[in-house]
Amino acid sequence: MANIKSAKKRILVTEIKAARNKAIRSEVKTSIKKVEAAVVAGDKTAAEAELKNATSVIEAASSKGVYHKNNAARKVSRLAKLVNGIA
Repeated sequence: MANIKSAKKRILVTEIKAARNKAIRSEVKTSIKKVEAAVVAGDKTAAEAELKNATSVIEAASSKGVYHKNNAARKVSRLAKLVNGIA
């Protein structure tokens, strides 16, 4: 356990940031699952609406530093490919 005041503060700050990042990652995963569920159901309009929402959430996570920009771009690209594959 840390004894120095600044080290104790770093522990607290790290826990806060980790919790925030975890919440953001969870939100991204949920939005991805919603898109995938709409694709499986075959509902193109719902899938497109969920894709738009998921893209927004993923880009926000990327801008906050939770995901690298290439990781975010890959996620968006894969979702778009899924949605475009609906007949």
